[in-house]
Amino acid sequence: MKKYNFNAGPSILPREVIENTAKQILDFNGSGLSLMEISHRAKDFQPVVDESVALIKELLNVPEGYSVIFLGGGASLQFMQVPCNFLIKKAAYLNTGVWAKKAQKEAQFYGEVVEVASSADANYTFIPKGFIVPADADYLHITTNNTIYGTEIRKDLDVSVPLIADMSSDIFSRPIDVSKYDCIYAGAQKNLAMAGVTVIIVKDDKLGRAPRKIPTMLDYRTHVEKGSMFNTPPVVPIYSALENLRWIKRNGGVEAMDKRAHQRAELLYAEIDRNRLFEGTVKEEDRSLMNVCFVMSKEYAELEKDFLAFATEKGMVGIKGHRSVGGFRASCYNAMTLEGVEALVTCMKEFENRI
Repeated sequence: MKKYNFNAGPSILPREVIENTAKQILDFNGSGLSLMEISHRAKDFQPVVDESVALIKELLNVPEGYSVIFLGGGASLQFMQVPCNFLIKKAAYLNTGVWAKKAQKEAQFYGEVVEVASSADANYTFIPKGFIVPADADYLHITTNNTIYGTEIRKDLDVSVPLIADMSSDIFSRPIDVSKYDCIYAGAQKNLAMAGVTVIIVKDDKLGRAPRKIPTMLDYRTHVEKGSMFNTPPVVPIYSALENLRWIKRNGGVEAMDKRAHQRAELLYAEIDRNRLFEGTVKEEDRSLMNVCFVMSKEYAELEKDFLAFATEKGMVGIKGHRSVGGFRASCYNAMTLEGVEALVTCMKEFENRI
């Protein structure tokens, strides 16, 4: 039976990316050594980093004056590293979910933090609109996609202060105007690579302005100057990112990924809206294309476990919703095929016909 991976993260990757990475793990570039055991300073590995950086800049149309670096620690480390480097006196945060709230909490160690808006009282079922950002804020931090709750900001906000974004779960799924951001960061385990590496796109002339002495490892300038080689980088995850970036380019770039995302999500949301057994969990205008969250309709709430078991038997993997929302979550990242979503829709229809 074919299985379809809807896990929220670590998540689905293109099969050829997995296979190509596996080959290099066995024998990297014919060296007789595994990718897992080569030195990050080996002459054959520097081109991996160089090509990865070049592809990120190409695919996202990154302007001059920005650097791309690879670090460990995931987005969770960036929650602290961003304010350490960018918060001078006051930072503004938009609270749209658990990860946004955690980022906001870490920033409080470095200065005043203003929550410009929050949808917490509604269990994060919408993206706040019409909020005011303090003109004297050093930056506004946003989380563009909220994996737990299924909401997404799918446009580049126009604000009067520098913009910083956690794009961990929707980077490379759509075109973005990088010039509107001072910093973009993303944990890799959604749309970029296997877990273990974080990509940071940072505006060079905004570094070094913080009024504090920054520890060497936490200073973005350290890693920009050393080309992500200040300490041993996560070699295998970076290589898997390279393979995935090549795959994105071969398949039409972020414009094509955006089209695929709309096709998948529109198909699945249409079935959620049609099917009497299910209902969506967030406001329609804020629905995520990456993480489709839905629950059983109140009338059929007692069937939740039955549908989960039925879907699992049909090969649907990882569709159980986060405990904060319940129900189901189908994560449809770049590597998810339309066939996979069609299989889930068929599964939902079959279950409806049994009731």
